[in-house]
Amino acid sequence: MKKTYIVAAGLLFSISTQAQIGDIFKAVKDKTGIDLSNPKTQSSTTTTKSTQTTTNNSNINLGSLTSTQISSGLKEALNLGVKEGVQKLGVTDGFLKNEAVKILMPEKLRKIDTTLRSLGMGSLADQGVKLLNRAAEDAVTEATPIFANAITSMTITDAKNILLGSDNAATTYLQTKTQSQLFTAFQPKVQASLGKVGADKVWSNLISKYNTLTGQSVTTDLNEYVTTETINGVFKMVAEKETGIRNNSALRTTSILQQVFGAVKK
Repeated sequence: MKKTYIVAAGLLFSISTQAQIGDIFKAVKDKTGIDLSNPKTQSSTTTTKSTQTTTNNSNINLGSLTSTQISSGLKEALNLGVKEGVQKLGVTDGFLKNEAVKILMPEKLRKIDTTLRSLGMGSLADQGVKLLNRAAEDAVTEATPIFANAITSMTITDAKNILLGSDNAATTYLQTKTQSQLFTAFQPKVQASLGKVGADKVWSNLISKYNTLTGQSVTTDLNEYVTTETINGVFKMVAEKETGIRNNSALRTTSILQQVFGAVKK
């Protein structure tokens, strides 16, 4: 009889324990979506994730492209960006009417702008900004060979990573590698343009008036400022072109562009 009681108690304990485990499994499933009573479901999920990863990787098919071919494609895109960018910027209002690249009053001189406008000399401040942009528009026409030389001479050892990078990865690489050399080569062009459009005289007058009115002694290197802003403006246009080529097959107008950028499907 005792044996019967023991067996019965064991059964009751087993049933109670299973019920508790069942409740735990149900709670886990309700909160996480994972069914612990059916391990195959979890395995299926893992398989699905693996399939998705494979699908994503299938969008990249560099095939037999060599680093040299990829580098050539990237350089081609950069050259096109420079050529088209300079054409757009090197005309009247190319900088002034393009908010993405418009050259504003130098930051350290913006108090001059505020002061002159408060004294009714807003037209002089406007003229100063206008001529900075005119100088950039004039100087940038000389930029194409300088940029082209920088693109040709640069060595892209990690071309594949750049190709698979962000939409403006090649432009960023070029800017990082050549900014200082471009500045040195381009600065004399800007200096000549500042004198050509009369920006140097207007700014000398503008700063002189401000210093007289306020008793301060403000100076700035306009050549350095305009040179930097002009180069940055060209890079913005190059980045815009690179992004277009990467995302729009219609802009891949040469076989090397089609071959290289077509291997990375968007």
